[in-house]
Amino acid sequence: MQSLQRVAPKAKQYGVGARRLTGAYLPQSHASKVSFSMSEQFVPESALAMPIVFVDLETTGGSTSEHRITEVGVVEIGPAGVSRWSSLVDPQQPIPSFIQQLTGITNAMVRGAPTFDAIAPVLFERLNGKLFVAHNASFDRGFLRGEFRRAGLAFDPDVLCTVRLSRALFPAEKRHGLDALVERHGLVPSDRHRALADADLIWQFWQRLHGGLVPLEVLQAQIERTTRRYRLAGDITEDLLDTAPAGCGVYAFYGEDDLPLYVGRSVRVRQRLRSHLTGERRSSKDMRLAQQVRRVEWRATGGELGAMLAEAQLIATLRPGHNRVPRVTKSDPVDAPWPFEGPVVFEEREEASHACAFHVVDRWHYLGHAPSLAQAATLHASSVTGPFELSTYRLLQSHLARGLRVMPLSVSNGIPVATLA
Repeated sequence: MQSLQRVAPKAKQYGVGARRLTGAYLPQSHASKVSFSMSEQFVPESALAMPIVFVDLETTGGSTSEHRITEVGVVEIGPAGVSRWSSLVDPQQPIPSFIQQLTGITNAMVRGAPTFDAIAPVLFERLNGKLFVAHNASFDRGFLRGEFRRAGLAFDPDVLCTVRLSRALFPAEKRHGLDALVERHGLVPSDRHRALADADLIWQFWQRLHGGLVPLEVLQAQIERTTRRYRLAGDITEDLLDTAPAGCGVYAFYGEDDLPLYVGRSVRVRQRLRSHLTGERRSSKDMRLAQQVRRVEWRATGGELGAMLAEAQLIATLRPGHNRVPRVTKSDPVDAPWPFEGPVVFEEREEASHACAFHVVDRWHYLGHAPSLAQAATLHASSVTGPFELSTYRLLQSHLARGLRVMPLSVSNGIPVATLA
């Protein structure tokens, strides 16, 4: 064992006093406790060279908005050793009887325990900046994110779910719950459905994975692929992504010096952005793109065809490095006669929101969309019709051939007039 003088500074860094560097719990309050150990077996070569926290929670139910945390357990792995921390939490609401029976945590046990607000600063300091590892991690992250937000703290760690990791590493297995991992990998539970005991089981699973169950390079690759990146670059945050359109739209990623990286479209823009930036990395291309993003822009389009037109226009304008340049053949026109007397509009309606969008096109140039015919006429009046767009020509020709209905748009005495063509 290292000398006390050498360990003490590192122990202090991980929130452990130098007086007792043992496996015994050190009481810190009515309900919190911490332990520190240098004697536990370390993995010979870790798949990750970064601090890790294995976390488990107990709660009063499954809704992050309605229910609250009753217990937090953390096993922290760092250069100083293995540190354990746990605390009961007063949820300030009754614990349902079936949950009391499942966890053994009763209303009497949490009476007088600290509220989450009281433990938030020390817990945030313990978790912040470390890889957050949990079983069914979206549950634990969601509860902690909500509780920290109510305490005035933004909690957005990178997250590794050991359910996802187990499925990726052992696809032939059908069960990947914690009980299944205990049985399959010989984990030793000190208790079940208690936060620190379950966090320790996740740490044991991590040790088993490094003990020869899978090759190290395979483990590293699957960890990289299944880790969800919530610590985003630049000014991009989870809260910012929450403001992206839930429905149809286009988006653009920018890198260093505002270099355009990628333009995309989706019928669920917010979900697609999260998939790009915080989801599993399915290919090396996905990884490279996510690592380069510094800024993101988006635009709701009111419908899928509008998204296709806007995407093609943005790709032609920005020439982003991760998009394929559309093929242009000798048979493609450089110009084409416009088959209408003036500008036309077509209507799209989103299924989820039922909102209408009127898209304006003039001489094979897409001008954008507006929520009403009056605003569509104003949009056209304030726009300068640009050059022939091959992408707009291709898309409209294809959809017109399939029955797209357009309306000629004109303005008379400031009032838009549109009739079905």
